[in-house]
Amino acid sequence: MQSLIRRLRSELFATPADAVISIALFTILAAAAAGFLHWALRQAEWAVVQVNSTLFAVGRYPIEQQWRLWLLTTLLAAATGATWGMLRAHPRRDRSGQLWPRNDRLAVAVLIAASLWVPFALGLTPAIQLRWWLLTALLVAARWLAGRFGAGLPPALKRLLPIVWPVLYLVGMVLIGGGIGLARVAPAEWGGLLLTLLASSFAILLCLPIGVLLALGRRSDLPLLRWGSVLYIEFIRGAPLITLLFLGQNILGFLLPGGLAPDRVWRAAWVLTFFAAAYLAEAVRSGLAAVPRGQLEAARSLGLSSAQALRLVVLPQALRVALPAMVGQFISLLQDTTLLSLIGLLDLLGVARSVMANPAFLGKNAEVYLTLAILFWCCCAALGLGSRALERRLDPHAVPSRV
Repeated sequence: MQSLIRRLRSELFATPADAVISIALFTILAAAAAGFLHWALRQAEWAVVQVNSTLFAVGRYPIEQQWRLWLLTTLLAAATGATWGMLRAHPRRDRSGQLWPRNDRLAVAVLIAASLWVPFALGLTPAIQLRWWLLTALLVAARWLAGRFGAGLPPALKRLLPIVWPVLYLVGMVLIGGGIGLARVAPAEWGGLLLTLLASSFAILLCLPIGVLLALGRRSDLPLLRWGSVLYIEFIRGAPLITLLFLGQNILGFLLPGGLAPDRVWRAAWVLTFFAAAYLAEAVRSGLAAVPRGQLEAARSLGLSSAQALRLVVLPQALRVALPAMVGQFISLLQDTTLLSLIGLLDLLGVARSVMANPAFLGKNAEVYLTLAILFWCCCAALGLGSRALERRLDPHAVPSRV
């Protein structure tokens, strides 16, 4: 306690000027927090969120088919817990050897508190509250089992574990859209957070390889490939995303026959993919420029071909350097999905607009927009935390931390 007091004194009250600034900032923050809490607890009417919680989550997805989404959420919870535990079971875990370091305990406490409070605050039925509690228990149990016994798994099985997520993504698409014996649910019925996460995850997964190819093409010695990549990147970066979204919705319908034109949701997802790929290509190109040319020459001198040197030596270093910029682009892409509401798709913002247009909820804009802000912040914070953890794990000179 005394060390904490000394630290606060040295950082916040080292000089009279620091003390005045610190006290002024504390006063402003306390007044803002008090005003917000007074509004949130006494004046805000959260019934607009409670009544429309399902609409915010999945849009107009058929109620009788929502068991698929619960099954997918269960699989995601198990995979997330197992992956989390396997990362802690990695030989490069923290120096103390703890499988439950401080940050992990804090994260589990936040998850448990959220699973207990959020369903209750939203006024969900006891059956749905129980499902959320069981999902949280499954995630924590998978985290403990993988962290406790993951190090003892056979090496061949450990090498297969990264395949779980691509397979789970494909399984999730089948569960959401239908097929293989499941009734089809048209993309027009997807909405809310479900549509936002689907469109952004689809674009993130595909824009990365496309962006890498564009960055390599821009540095190519072949004039046609180089100038083609430059033309594409500069054209996409010079056009507003909303314009490209409108073009994608209208031009494809005229250019392709009716049976070949993709659904409006997938048209928007592909536009987001190609738009993000152009910006990602520049981030990757900056990473490639940061790798000394001697790295490629040393790899070639060891007998590696140009493709092998690029894949095994240059690209891993370039992607590690470009990772912060790439994740920043992914976060911007997630936020750009709000533009889907302007082309008639019911993403999170589209659902919010339809709710606020309901005469029963007129004037409840602040509650709705605050809910949207919290949801987007949670998604963006998850991407940011994951990127920082990946940066520490990929840094060859990093010393494992105690947390």
